[in-house]
Amino acid sequence: MPIMEKQTTSDRDNQVLPKVPVPPLKQTLDTYLKCVQHLVKEEQFKKTKAIVEKFGAPGGVGEVLQKKLLERRDKTTNWVYDYWLEDMYLNNRLALPVNSSPVMVFPKQMFRDHKDALRFAARLIRGVLDYKVLIDARALPVDFARGQLAGTPLCMEQYYRLFNSYRYPGLKTDMLKVQKNTASSVPEHIIVACKNQFFVLDVVANSKQLNETEILSQLEKIMKMAENPEERLPPFAREALIKDQTNRESLALIESCLCVVCLDEPGRLEPSDTNRALMMLHGGGFEKNGANRWYDKSMQFVIGMDGVCGVVCEHSPFEGIVLVQCSEYLMKYITGSPSKMARASSIRELPPPRRLLWKYNPHIQGLLAASQDRLQRLVNDLDMDVFKFKDYGKEFIKKQKMSPDALIQVALQLAFYKCSTRLVSTYESASIRRFQEGRVDNIRSATPEALAFVIAMTDERGAFTDSEKIKRLRDAINAQTNYTIAAITGMAIDNHLLGLLKISKELNMQKPEIFCDETYLASNQFILSTSQVPTTLEMFCCYGPVVPNGYGACYNPQSDHIIFCVSSFWENTQTSSTVFVKALNEGLLEIRDLCNRSSAAATKLAESSHGGSHRKQ
Repeated sequence: MPIMEKQTTSDRDNQVLPKVPVPPLKQTLDTYLKCVQHLVKEEQFKKTKAIVEKFGAPGGVGEVLQKKLLERRDKTTNWVYDYWLEDMYLNNRLALPVNSSPVMVFPKQMFRDHKDALRFAARLIRGVLDYKVLIDARALPVDFARGQLAGTPLCMEQYYRLFNSYRYPGLKTDMLKVQKNTASSVPEHIIVACKNQFFVLDVVANSKQLNETEILSQLEKIMKMAENPEERLPPFAREALIKDQTNRESLALIESCLCVVCLDEPGRLEPSDTNRALMMLHGGGFEKNGANRWYDKSMQFVIGMDGVCGVVCEHSPFEGIVLVQCSEYLMKYITGSPSKMARASSIRELPPPRRLLWKYNPHIQGLLAASQDRLQRLVNDLDMDVFKFKDYGKEFIKKQKMSPDALIQVALQLAFYKCSTRLVSTYESASIRRFQEGRVDNIRSATPEALAFVIAMTDERGAFTDSEKIKRLRDAINAQTNYTIAAITGMAIDNHLLGLLKISKELNMQKPEIFCDETYLASNQFILSTSQVPTTLEMFCCYGPVVPNGYGACYNPQSDHIIFCVSSFWENTQTSSTVFVKALNEGLLEIRDLCNRSSAAATKLAESSHGGSHRKQ
């Protein structure tokens, strides 16, 4: 690690980081054709190739848009940031739970009773306050890239949005607001959800932060107040709500809170990894804990009375790795330092927590009923399978001199091919945080090389030798690794094509043919949406599919095992998480056996040639 590791962050970090580049137009168009050729029919590809050549021709539309994009790069800190945020999140009209908000599932907690659960919640809140102090002081150590091109410092901006972001829903598009840290008059508070009711818990009293014991006593008061449900329904329907002053005030308190803490009722399901994941993703629907949430807030910490805990995050302000770093800090805080419970005699007299009040009418009740139904449909439709692959992990893969991430991506392609005898447009998120305000671009893992490998592996006639298969595996892994390096250095194609499309809109041009082409539209339907979210503690991240006929596949490689969270929708008969997981398990074992046979053959070859020279002496 570079010596910089210990430096604290300040605004100078962004000055040292370069701006996101705009790749050369020809390079992007050539890569695009290479990415789609083997995924569409030959006739269709011919048509696409002609359209792309026309777009990229000298003096053509592409050159005009590229020139404008380069001007935009000079004028902005990050030319793609706003375009990407709107396209990826804010313009997306799907419900946030399952479709958009990823979750981190904490290790299962062994609570003896609700008092234990509240103690855990109080410690967690104290941990959040401590972490926020580090963020506000810009005192977090700088992250450095790991994996490919390790050691580069990364942009830290996403951390500064963890606790002060709110996604305001709109009709056509949402708005992400980040409150700049000001010593404002608003006292710092969190919102606690309990039995589908919302409470304000001030974490500062007389300009002094509450200690753990004080927070615990406030949480106990909230649980008591929640037993007495004068105000039952939590509202969702913003437009109708804000017509009333009481509702506007309640919403303002939620929008300005640090985070939401959800005290959940026991889910009454066996506490398997899969069930804990479901509880985080949608709360089990309205009947269980589904209404005990506020999805527009960036961080919702869930503490179930049955020990099912985790965090749900609104994805537009930050990526998974930031969620991991924050979660690991909190877990270490909770288990690491001895409890700082003060003696009862030293507790201050605090004003009690306040219940948020809502006024609602038949119209709002109708909207709420519709929201309930929509959430229930999502709950019923989500097919989730959390699978721990125990036969090997990163260590074995590294011994083969292969990148763990690349091998897992190739294994996902093999699993998909086993299920449907074709490859499809695949998304793997690649961090571009080595650039100012960098978020992500896409690694298109369904490479021609991956297709050649999966065809060899699934060939029934046994036409391929082991040496041909291992060669194809290495080619697939190299192709994946090279695309990864291109993506993290700002040279992938998805952000670039999106930028060209958005510029054409800004210039009020007719939409260029390349973006109306069937191939382009299909290439942006990510039937396989994947992401590596590694952790150092026993926890895992998961999310739902991004298209109705797709899979979400989040994975967490450890030294001797790999956790996969595979999601799909029951309603779509082409997909099944169980079938996919079975194919994935099978494929990973086949890859291991192939590697083992190949190394054994190589060893034997080396020995026989070595033995031969020995006899000559």
